[in-house]
Amino acid sequence: MAAASGSGRPEMLLLLLPLLPLVAARLYRAGEDPLTVLTAGSVRQALLNSSAAWVVQFYSSSCSHCIAFAPTWRALAGDVKDWESAIRVGVLDCGEEENYETCKEYGIHYYPTFRYFQAFTKQFTTGENYKGADRELQTIRQVMIDFLQNHSQELRPPACPPLDPVLSSDITSLLDKSSQHYTAVVFESNNSYVGREVILDLILYENIIVKRALNFDKPFLEKLGVTSVPSCYLIHPNGSHGLINILKPLRSFFSSYLKSLPGVRKKLLLPLQLPAQENKEESTEVKVWKEFNKSKLYMADLESGLHYLLRVELATHKTLEGAELKTFKDFVTISAKLFPGRQPVVKLLETLQEWLVSLPLDKIPYDAILDLVNNKMRISGIFLTKKVQWVGCQGSRPELRGYTCSLWKLFHTLTVQAALQPKALINTGLEDNPQVVLQTMRRYIHHFFGCQACAQHFEEMAKESMDSVKTLDKAVLWLWEKHNVVNNRLAGDLTEDPKFPKVQWPTPDICPACHEEIKGLHSWNEAQVLQFVKHHYSSDNILYKYTESQTDSSETDQGDTREGKDKSLQKKPSGSRENKIQDKGNTLNAGSKALEKLIANPGPVRDSGKGAAGSASLKETKQAVFFLGIGFSNLDMSLCVILYVASSLFLMIMYFFFRVRSKRWKVKNYRSSV
Repeated sequence: MAAASGSGRPEMLLLLLPLLPLVAARLYRAGEDPLTVLTAGSVRQALLNSSAAWVVQFYSSSCSHCIAFAPTWRALAGDVKDWESAIRVGVLDCGEEENYETCKEYGIHYYPTFRYFQAFTKQFTTGENYKGADRELQTIRQVMIDFLQNHSQELRPPACPPLDPVLSSDITSLLDKSSQHYTAVVFESNNSYVGREVILDLILYENIIVKRALNFDKPFLEKLGVTSVPSCYLIHPNGSHGLINILKPLRSFFSSYLKSLPGVRKKLLLPLQLPAQENKEESTEVKVWKEFNKSKLYMADLESGLHYLLRVELATHKTLEGAELKTFKDFVTISAKLFPGRQPVVKLLETLQEWLVSLPLDKIPYDAILDLVNNKMRISGIFLTKKVQWVGCQGSRPELRGYTCSLWKLFHTLTVQAALQPKALINTGLEDNPQVVLQTMRRYIHHFFGCQACAQHFEEMAKESMDSVKTLDKAVLWLWEKHNVVNNRLAGDLTEDPKFPKVQWPTPDICPACHEEIKGLHSWNEAQVLQFVKHHYSSDNILYKYTESQTDSSETDQGDTREGKDKSLQKKPSGSRENKIQDKGNTLNAGSKALEKLIANPGPVRDSGKGAAGSASLKETKQAVFFLGIGFSNLDMSLCVILYVASSLFLMIMYFFFRVRSKRWKVKNYRSSV
């Protein structure tokens, strides 16, 4: 995860950074790395009906573990480059905005996720998930081999030769017979992968065929002079044969020897035809560096983090239920009560919290949450930016810092606000618990945070000491201490931004009183640290420079020119929050039952292959507006109005009918009595 805000760095560096344009870089570069960089526009066409199998890594450029794993994946792709006519290695960046929906369709929850796709698949599939904890290069390579062997005979890639072992009789029939090519036989044990690896290493080479045999037939092995495995036995085109003398019985030694035989040469094959895709590397994307004060907290970082959390990270879950739904409800409640943001953002959180509380449902589709976050019901006065605008969390490269940094800042802010406003959570069911923000953070990271390795590390820290937190101030210090533990662990790691080294925070230059020496050893003055952290993450220390307003949302980068605090948009005191949501509370409650029916009886599944009619139907479905969260479209509202008018007319007619009939009855009875 990202380094703490305000990490120490040379002042001269900060002066030079604005002069250096930030050229968009990616973890993997098309044309430079020995793999295929897929995008939302090319992934389906590449995988469907492919003559080769695929192994694809779905990653996020903001995931620290993905950054650390990139050299391994790049090395794997280079190691199996000669296998690409049988199985190809690809990557897709789920951290790219254009790929959000695609990763959602493939059901990607965590990063990195490895998926295997069989050759010649005719319909869309999410692939086979690799769930092994071991992500070593050799292990993944062996899983690739197993995946190829699991193909049926009909679906096996044409370029992939047989990988099953041959019998001793098959080898005997080849001895002392001339042929047009070499035949190499790798003898090995049953659990060895060397033979299959050598077979795949040589599939692009002509004038040689490689087979594998197991070491079960001991007399046959003795006849050939094979005394140990793995060993390679070579049959020459003229029929002569013998054991190859290799210094080390390793895959690389066998493959190198066979590739260097006279007459063995690499085939000149055309690369697989993939859909043309825009090469973003050629169009240099320059982002202007934003000046910032490391002693300040920027609202743009917090709001960008909320945007990514609600619209990207949460989107990997099609439906929220059980522990996930409970975690999300608690997170929204805490944020609605404690987030020190601008009024439109706070009103959005309050609306979302009121809506969630009013729904007596066991599960909620994510699309319903997204409609509210995107304000499809057009409630006035709510807004959340739809793009990231990192300031204090900006990195020297796009994949560094960013969201993980903002998530740290967000939870630091919430722990501090909980300590500064101990009564803010009264009547929420979360009061009187000093660990409430920490436990919510713990559950959120466990259920939703994309970097699974990071989540495991955080869970280990939580198990170790989170239960010892007994006060709100201790919660602030616990998160500060564990953040520094993470900084210390990741210092010097590949995920570290060289412009923003991961150091112990706060640094002496911004908080001299936080640092002491006892008997020559550094020591933290925790009382001063608590005071400093409370000030740093307080409302008074927030700058609103670079934030995006609702009027700027349709324009490009207008938020970059904004400066200072917009007092009219800041959050009002917490005491007025109940009054602000009172006017929409009844409407939201009334809509909850209708939404319950909508979720219980979902509409038909979309079919993208129905031509123009299907597209029109899909467009109409997408235009259905969640009216105050209850799923009424414009057509529904029109029908409601028509039915309302018709029922009113019917009631009026019935009223006049019985009125006239009553008068006639009175006249008739009156005359009779006379």
